[in-house]
Amino acid sequence: MPKKRNRRQAGLLIQQKETMPFASKGANELYIVDRNALEARACSPNCSLPRPFLRWAGSKRRLLSQIIPLMPSQFHAYYEPFLGSGALFFLLCPERAWLSDKCGNLIDAYKMLKYNVSSIIRYLRPLRPSRNLFYTFRSQPSRGKLKRVAEFMYLNKTCWNGLYRVNSKGHFNVPYGLPSSKIIADFDNLRACSRALRKSGIRLQSCDFDEALTGVQANDFVYLDPPYFTRHNRSFIDYNETLFSWQDQMRLAKRAQELANTGAYVIVTNANNREVRRLYKGFKHKTIARSSTLASDSACRGQVTETVLYSPNCKTEMMGDKAYDAGGNNEQE
Repeated sequence: MPKKRNRRQAGLLIQQKETMPFASKGANELYIVDRNALEARACSPNCSLPRPFLRWAGSKRRLLSQIIPLMPSQFHAYYEPFLGSGALFFLLCPERAWLSDKCGNLIDAYKMLKYNVSSIIRYLRPLRPSRNLFYTFRSQPSRGKLKRVAEFMYLNKTCWNGLYRVNSKGHFNVPYGLPSSKIIADFDNLRACSRALRKSGIRLQSCDFDEALTGVQANDFVYLDPPYFTRHNRSFIDYNETLFSWQDQMRLAKRAQELANTGAYVIVTNANNREVRRLYKGFKHKTIARSSTLASDSACRGQVTETVLYSPNCKTEMMGDKAYDAGGNNEQE
């Protein structure tokens, strides 16, 4: 009995630590960012709680330590209209956040996890990676929303590279991915993610980014991570064009500039090319590097660069790194 009691007490201490905000609340209702705490969590992406519960192509989970120095030192509410895996949201664990994505199935997963984590765990617990089960779930999704969300999470874990793609009929069509682990989900992390989402100031919505950003005010922190624009991989371009066109990129840049002009802190991540950077006149930008995750053979995954654009009002701690004006004369290729 004493051992069980000690384990229970230890579990409560861990749970309390997980649910503590990583940004302290100031007297003016702004959240003061604790960069040291965020850096410590970002440097341990596989063991910190909460962390993304989904794999997602383009996730910024491995780039968080490079984004943290560019973040504002304080903010009021957090907005992320291209939610994906929610890596930055789960790092910050803010009290007030508007989270959205145009992918309805993705937002359904967040909503269901928020209120029904125990039921999702009961459904996922007996499941193991299986090619036959994968294609059964893919071709015959359940009608009930809870089971459908659990199946969505199973498919995400076992598909190729965590890629989400649908055909012209809106049906998920990514192939089985030969997962290296038999674990479908980290249940402790699912519970931690659910707690972060259940805070009273967290809102979830499936909509276009323009609608998602209607409530942004001065001192809010807006993180924009749209589908990337690139001309180097034609097949991926064609896929992206059906999701987020160049006109959408232009529309997003205009909205970002409007938000920055009202006093919001805006950070944008996108492909590292001049055409994109020129859309964000007046923003600063910094090039960051990461390992590619989309090549089918891991041995062929080299380093790729991306650009982070941020509004001039962000109080950055850049550790001596150079920043450039987007679209300005001192810009690099």
